[in-house]
Amino acid sequence: MKKRNLTIFGVLITVSLVMIVSVNRSPFGEKNTSLAIPAEKEITRIELSDNNTKLVLRRKDETWILNDNTDTRRSSINFIIRILREMTIKSPVSADLYKKEIRDAGITPVRVRIYENHRLLTDFLVYKTQSNAYGNIMRKNGRSKPFIFYVPGHDTDIGSAFTLNENYWQPYTIFNLMPSEIKEVRFENIPDSSNSFVIRNTGGRCILTDGSRELRCDSSVVKRYLSYFTFIPFESWATGLKEDEKSAIFNSRPLYRLSVSSVTGKELSLTLWERVNETGEKDSDRLYGMTGNSVEIFVVRYFDIDPVLKRREFFGVK
Repeated sequence: MKKRNLTIFGVLITVSLVMIVSVNRSPFGEKNTSLAIPAEKEITRIELSDNNTKLVLRRKDETWILNDNTDTRRSSINFIIRILREMTIKSPVSADLYKKEIRDAGITPVRVRIYENHRLLTDFLVYKTQSNAYGNIMRKNGRSKPFIFYVPGHDTDIGSAFTLNENYWQPYTIFNLMPSEIKEVRFENIPDSSNSFVIRNTGGRCILTDGSRELRCDSSVVKRYLSYFTFIPFESWATGLKEDEKSAIFNSRPLYRLSVSSVTGKELSLTLWERVNETGEKDSDRLYGMTGNSVEIFVVRYFDIDPVLKRREFFGVK
């Protein structure tokens, strides 16, 4: 009987050791570390949602579509796919820290659901916070333990990738029109109105005017100018601006206004302001921009926008 008890005791010790080793392989517990998608699983759909909004990214052949109707920016997709593949726990979050940074701050989580075709691979909650360099606290559900996640080897704010702002996912494009699609261009040089102009593209002719009368110029240069609207990108959204900084930009005098009317009747407008860098100096390489009646400001490089910021002399005006 004693020998049998020793045998049972030995079996129990062995089982306990196996369990300890298994837990040690995943120091925070397997249920809390299994957010990343293994390489053998295919990601075909990403759903992000909160209490009011839902955003869907879906793979279609070799491209990704936003909400089933808009092209996406490839770098934004690559960024979130890498996070979903490689993210792991950086550190646990104490109950006091979670209460202070999340609950007391009233931060609403973004719910993330990842699919392979119609099969749900994983879902979890992302609380975006500036309390750490990685911009997040995540957990499997409202009752599981919270952790800070990161991508090993990179001090990257991965929380920013889980955004419901559609602008973030779309291509960083201001204008993308062929010359044959352009009916009219109005360029307003606000500091120097003598260099404002209007181009009308009708009946196979490209006419340069000062807004009221036709100007003598080189028509081949006018046609070439219209080709510059084929692709004009901006660099990034100015997400770091505070509300008072945005208001200061809106209330300041713009440098340029540019509007393009298409043959289909659509009008695309752009307003550009001088940009001041972090040291308070004028930025000689970049401007602030805004399209249409949007309140979202972006940063555009002179290198990209300069081809359409021309003076009348560019067209050989006599």
